[in-house]
Formats: sequence, C-alpha cells, structure tokens
Amino acid sequence: MEKRRELYRGKAKTVYATDDPGLLVMHFRDDTSAFDGIKVSQLEQKGETNNRINAYIMGKLGAAGVATHFVRLLNERESLVVSLKMIPVECVVRNVCAGSMAKRYGIAEGTRLPEPIFEFFYKSDALHDPLVNDDHIRILGWANARDIAEMKALTLRVNQVLKPLFADAGIELVDYKLEFGHAISDPTGPLLLGDEFTPDGCRLWDLSTEEKLDKDRFRRDLGSVIEKYREVATRIGVPLQ
Repeated sequence: MEKRRELYRGKAKTVYATDDPGLLVMHFRDDTSAFDGIKVSQLEQKGETNNRINAYIMGKLGAAGVATHFVRLLNERESLVVSLKMIPVECVVRNVCAGSMAKRYGIAEGTRLPEPIFEFFYKSDALHDPLVNDDHIRILGWANARDIAEMKALTLRVNQVLKPLFADAGIELVDYKLEFGHAISDPTGPLLLGDEFTPDGCRLWDLSTEEKLDKDRFRRDLGSVIEKYREVATRIGVPLQ
C-alpha cells in the first residue's frame, strides 16, 4: 500500500489517497478546534492519542458486529480506512442531557435520561450543523429511508456496545456523534461507520465525580486536555506508547 496525494484536510485530520482506490490513509494531527473553527490550538500528542483510541474503539465495534471503515493502524498517527461516500448528516445519541441539548430545551446539564435520545444534524459548518428530521434527510435527498433506518439502528447498537465498555472503566458515556457512508467500491452495499470515535466527538464524564474527560475541557478552558484523553485511553485499555 502506497500513500499518495492529499485529498482532504479537515479540522483535525488529513486524508490521503493510496494506490488502491478503495482505501485511504487517515492522518490524525495535533490540531484542535471548537465552535466551528473559531477557537483553535495545537495540543501535543493529540494526534497519536486519538489515532490509538479510535483504532481500539473501532476494533471493539467491529467485533460486536458494527461494520466500520477502519482497516488497521499504520503508525502512531495514521490508520488505513475504506474510502466512503459519506452521508452528510451526524447521528447523535444522548444518554445524559449536556451541551446543546441542555441549552436548546432549558434542561439542567447532567440530567440523566430514562432512555437514549437519538438526533440527526445536517453536517454544515456554515449553518452550524442544524437539527434535522427524517423527512428533511429523505426529501432533500441526503439519504433514503433504508439508510435512515439503518443509521438509527447502528448508532443505537454502538450505544449498547460502548456504554458498558466505558462504565466498566468508571466513565459515563454522556453523548456521541457518528457519521456513516457507503464504500466507494460498493455504493449500494451496507452502511459503514466512518470518521472517528474519540474524545473529540463524544462526552465522557467520570462516573463518580462527573469530571469532564473530553473535548469540553478545550471548549471550556478547563486545561489538561490531552492528559484526560490519555487517562480515558488507559482506563479503557488502549495501548499507548
């Protein structure tokens, strides 16, 4: 496998083509951003930490029957992944009320929900990722009814796998976002989980103290961002160098 030209540079990752059109290299950088890129910084060890956390989580999900784009770790900052045509929506599951949900509905942050709440958001920095429903997605042509149902089912299946995994490490999986797509090589095939699962895209609180162990530490200027990311990794069993 030969790494070739840069295809896409996001806020925290760069994606490269390879000599196989069905595979890409995903490079995790130390860049960190919040509020649609308004707040930015470089955090040492972030790239390698998130790369290893993501590889570990994707492996656990794959073993539990959730198909993902992850193929294997390449080095401390890079992973080999299947090339996907992404659906432009984010799938969010909330186990505890926090962040935008608390603000939107005037509910106290930390309110535990009797069952998980699922939400769709249209992926658009320019529009600040607005909340959307099934009809928006289907009628505007972002995904068909089958994919919508499958995204919901897979996102909730991830909750069933990861919530106890984190709980066993004394961590509350408060909420998280996922993105899905179809393999470029099989556009009518099953959905695959894409992008990443790291503390950048979920909220993780210590079960006993409710200390934040995720990107909210950066958003809210709490400090020790990467130290807490690496604490999460150690607690759930991710091998770090």
